Amino acid sequence: MELNLVTRFLSDLPKDDDHPYRTGPWTPQTAEWNAVDMEVEGEIPADLNGAYIRNTENPLYASMKMYHPFDGDAMLHVVGFRDGRAFYRNRFVQTDGLKAEIAAGEALWPGLAEPPSLSKVDYGWGARGLLKDSSSTDVVVHNGEVLTTFYQCGDLYRLSGTTLETLGKQDWHGAFPARDGISAHPKVDEHTGEMMFFNYGVEAPYMHYGVVDKDNNLVNYCDIPLPGPRLSHDMAITENYSILNDCPLFWDPEALKAGKHAVRFFRDIPTRIGVIPRYGKTNDLRWFEFDPTYVLHWLNAYEEGDWVILDGYYQINPSPKPRPGARGYEAIFRFLGVDQKDPRLHRWAMNMRTGETKEYDITDVVCEFGMVNGLHLGRRHRYSYSALREPHMFLFNGFVKQDHETGKAERVELPQGVFASETAVAPKVGSTGEDDAYIVTLTTDMVNDRSECLVYDAQDVTSGPVVRIRLPERISSGTHSTWAPGSAIAGWDSADNPLHAMRL
Repeated sequence: MELNLVTRFLSDLPKDDDHPYRTGPWTPQTAEWNAVDMEVEGEIPADLNGAYIRNTENPLYASMKMYHPFDGDAMLHVVGFRDGRAFYRNRFVQTDGLKAEIAAGEALWPGLAEPPSLSKVDYGWGARGLLKDSSSTDVVVHNGEVLTTFYQCGDLYRLSGTTLETLGKQDWHGAFPARDGISAHPKVDEHTGEMMFFNYGVEAPYMHYGVVDKDNNLVNYCDIPLPGPRLSHDMAITENYSILNDCPLFWDPEALKAGKHAVRFFRDIPTRIGVIPRYGKTNDLRWFEFDPTYVLHWLNAYEEGDWVILDGYYQINPSPKPRPGARGYEAIFRFLGVDQKDPRLHRWAMNMRTGETKEYDITDVVCEFGMVNGLHLGRRHRYSYSALREPHMFLFNGFVKQDHETGKAERVELPQGVFASETAVAPKVGSTGEDDAYIVTLTTDMVNDRSECLVYDAQDVTSGPVVRIRLPERISSGTHSTWAPGSAIAGWDSADNPLHAMRL
């Protein structure tokens, strides 16, 4: 095993920390590693070519008062595969906020659960303002580069897919909407190279929608007027449309007038789903009404005749109350326990000709954070892979493969004390079918104090991983991931790829 400890950062987190999202599986890392020729159990498939990339909330400095799990600094982890070998790297994303705090040696911005008045500087980012843009939510690959995003809207940070070096901020040839930023979860159409995105804020029109072409040109940007500030987290695309939403869980308008960002679920307001042509303008947007709920993540969408079909995770209980006996942090952060919101795969259908709507559950399995084969994003899919939840915590203890044609669900549950990352679907080189692919995830093993990259055959997930790759140290749990084929990553076939020398 060849390991290289590149950097170890100084941290001022409390030594006697008891915060559930800075300890245990969420213990932050301070080390950046390069690793090749790692310990392998099994055989790395020769037809696996590309990179699994995951983002992580990884705080470097102590919070001012109350740490919120989404405040942590972005750390990316990449496991790259080529010719039956693998490499691993992890790096902090060098955001403007992180660099300023490293220079100061302390936190400068209050977090999501802290009052803005605690700020030690007079500027900030985010839909609500005066937050640090930690860029620690999502990760995609577009125009050859890795891009990280922040769920409260911010800049788009560029990183190399081979070295994980932070390359700066994307500006789309000067057209980036710097005032409003972009939200997490832009969608990249692998067939066209286009990237669709949205942003939201506290000033009218409260949302915008845009399209960036394969060459980083902003080719569409328009207002999406809403009744008031909203908290949309995700979007979806089809071949011809983009899908936005107005869910009835948002900042209480009366509290907002007093400068407080108190989130409330309005059970008497319908969920609205907006459908706009990919290159449409404000007047082309159509809204459809459905049962009130909150959807944190959509799975996928596609067109079927006059219908636009949208799959996502319907929350039966968007505003959970503390469970009996819950105290302290468990009660405060109850909404992060995926099981407590009781989400399950759900389908919303909209007829673009007649205006008719339908909705129904796809499965009763409690799950979230779903992925499909990227070649089917915006196209009809048969299979999905959703994370299974650990009770009462923002942790995943496995995943479920759902066959949307037969209804068959195959569960993969990890041993107690071992937690998965969001799974990504990696099509095999020369794949001929939707599940002619591998499923890739990273684990945080609290029992054996280690982390591994697990690779499953998508056609036989219940037989266990075909290979386990040992990482240099136990990593913190994390949020979103993506898979990028080597052909989508700049420099993949050059000397920048850590596996290049091994191929010579």
